Amino acid sequence: MTTLHTLPWLRTADELHCSVAALVELLGGHAEAASGLADEQFGVQRVARGASLLHEGAPAHAVYVVQSGSFKCVKTAEDGYEHVLGFAWRRDLLGYDGLAGAHYAFSEVALEDSRVVVLPLTGLDALRRRVPELDAALQAKLARQLALAGDIAEVMAAVAADVRLARFLVKLAARMAERGESARRLLLRMNRRDIANHLGLAHETISRSFGELVEAGWLRVNNRDVQILDPEGLRQCARCTRGVADETPLRCAA
Repeated sequence: MTTLHTLPWLRTADELHCSVAALVELLGGHAEAASGLADEQFGVQRVARGASLLHEGAPAHAVYVVQSGSFKCVKTAEDGYEHVLGFAWRRDLLGYDGLAGAHYAFSEVALEDSRVVVLPLTGLDALRRRVPELDAALQAKLARQLALAGDIAEVMAAVAADVRLARFLVKLAARMAERGESARRLLLRMNRRDIANHLGLAHETISRSFGELVEAGWLRVNNRDVQILDPEGLRQCARCTRGVADETPLRCAA
């Protein structure tokens, strides 16, 4: 059976691989029917913290599945301003925007030491036709990510900064729960500046908003370690649209 090789520049001294069956399982699909394709392998690439996996405008040659770690998706404006469009964790797809054209629309930067499974575009369509389980898993994952991408519109609809932050944390907690992690103890991989950039706020405003949510009794914060003490209170805050005029902690009715 033919092996699906990685591109030469992706090889490392201790080259890692991922079988088609393992990839289907990573994407959340049913790998049993694909288990007979163990000889076909995808390469696994290490990405150091702070390094760019993809560069905006670069030729598209592969899509990636996050095997471990996390990334931020960045779009650079004409004036050089870098907007953080979103964040990606284990099981998420990266670079799928390259399927719609010849170049990547966004940059992907590792928030921690990470690993990704590399799916070269060459031969991928044929493999998807041959392995329906892989095709279904990729489509389901892409559909899910497109649905989650719409969440930012709901977050940005909030006028008050503390409500935006509350909505961001509520949605992040839900994503952590989907991945089998704690929805009450969030170990943030992104820094305050990344969160501020993502929410369209100043860095100082995000720090102040964290303080307001802590003062309200909904959170306990120790640097990037965020513990949600009152999930219902935080959700109640997130359901608001605008805060009070003097920017005191919000206590909106459901």
